[in-house]
Amino acid sequence: MNTPTVEEIDRIANRDDTIVRNFEITQCYYEISQCVAALLGPSANWCTFATWASKQAGQTIRQEDLLRAFEERFNLSAEISAALEGLSADLESIGARLRDKMARTLILQALNPAAAFARAGDAVARGNKKVFEEIGREFARYLTAVGDDTSFNRNKIAAFCATLRPGEPPDGQRLLAEAFFAYGEARFTTGKDRAELMLLANLCAGFHEQNRLQPEIAAALNAALGGVEDIKRNLLTSLVPGFSFGMHWSLLQHRTTDLDRLFAELIEAVNRLIRQVITDHFMTLHLSGTEVLRLGRDLSQQFPAVLALIANPKLKEMLARVDVTPDSLRGSGADDWANFADRMHFIADFFRVYQERTQLFDAPFTTGQAALIKSGKRPERPL
Repeated sequence: MNTPTVEEIDRIANRDDTIVRNFEITQCYYEISQCVAALLGPSANWCTFATWASKQAGQTIRQEDLLRAFEERFNLSAEISAALEGLSADLESIGARLRDKMARTLILQALNPAAAFARAGDAVARGNKKVFEEIGREFARYLTAVGDDTSFNRNKIAAFCATLRPGEPPDGQRLLAEAFFAYGEARFTTGKDRAELMLLANLCAGFHEQNRLQPEIAAALNAALGGVEDIKRNLLTSLVPGFSFGMHWSLLQHRTTDLDRLFAELIEAVNRLIRQVITDHFMTLHLSGTEVLRLGRDLSQQFPAVLALIANPKLKEMLARVDVTPDSLRGSGADDWANFADRMHFIADFFRVYQERTQLFDAPFTTGQAALIKSGKRPERPL
């Protein structure tokens, strides 16, 4: 397998089609992961985990099943039904003749939740690109810089790390420098020492990545309906035959407070539902084969033997920073994926549990799909 180059990373990152770009990013992460493993051994590296995270992100970018899941919940929600009944009763009490008794299809068209999911997909696409063009690019540089080494060259690794920006994330790259230094050490060690250095490197890169992604994750999870006045106008236009604000303003004016409250209650309930659907998408991770992780649940597996007890002082320090239940999977499930500490707690335990699982090196796409992706085309489903 050819080693992805900096030029290839730049070409992919600059692609305008967000869906094709995500496919290429995912495939490139897989190829970098394989190249890193050829140097460092079979423990999962950061790009191995990034492969599956990027593939999952692609589902949100493509908005797969988001609207269907929302509509199912919308039609079953008691809270939504109560809000609609209250709005219907208030409109009828002032003489409005409603079309089709508040038909759900008309209401969904007026609310346009698809626009919120599109905004969430755009935020995820921005994050996917941001991380790839930074961290993916540094992995490509790293492979070029050290690929031919036959022993650990501290000065050479230090020179590579010195090109990274000093300081803490999101702007500084100190943690990336620590990650690549630990990868460099791991390459020429074995057993437990190597596994701990790999975990240290993965966590340093992961901490930097998640800090960088915080704005995009928050933006995606907080994607909501459009402006209140536009929604109000759309709903009234859809539900009340012949409605126009000019025609009905005198009729509605004395009920503005009640209507505003009822519209606000409906919009708030719908936005909560949108967040729930997006959160469920975010907090589900499909791995190789049929394995699916629910990120809101505690991991149920065990740490591999080489990582059951930690000896490396720097790794101990990093774990103490991100894992509030050390050496235990208790509480590893994230309550709120937008919360950085919650997210990092899960990721720390996830990396530690799965690092030695060779199934993570499985290809994310079939050979035929990968060939289409590398030619700049969208592969056929299933993905």
